[in-house]
Amino acid sequence: MSGAGAPGAAERIDGTGLRVVIVAGAWHEEIANGLIAGAERTLEAAGASWSIARVPGSFELPVASKAALEAGADAVVALGVIIRGGTPHFEYVSAAATDGLTRVALNTGKPVGFGVLTLDDEAQGLDRAGLPGSTEDKGAEAAHAALATAVALRALRG
Repeated sequence: MSGAGAPGAAERIDGTGLRVVIVAGAWHEEIANGLIAGAERTLEAAGASWSIARVPGSFELPVASKAALEAGADAVVALGVIIRGGTPHFEYVSAAATDGLTRVALNTGKPVGFGVLTLDDEAQGLDRAGLPGSTEDKGAEAAHAALATAVALRALRG
């Protein structure tokens, strides 16, 4: 299982006062909606406030995430689904989303929870989407990472 060894996402984080934006791609709607629901559950449990911005796909996640953070969000949860096809497009979009989101976090100094699934097939996504029958909840994990990092940065910066 790919989630083996993951930090305790069940750890309670106090997200009171944090403003988070979930930025989610629209491709592969069932999986994407599962990721969003997992992120929302985590943000709700932490007491954070949040909104959702939908973008066409994972390629658009970095620019929308940057805009959300520049507009005052304390953190972003970036959620997307990229499924390998028969062309190199998968590699290009996966690299662009990953590199772009990393740059956004470093350039803004604010956390970006990375919930972009890069998959060989739809079944892998359904297994990770936090849906009934899924073995993992990557949307919840990405939200937890964003919150935990926002809290850590707040403490580091005093």
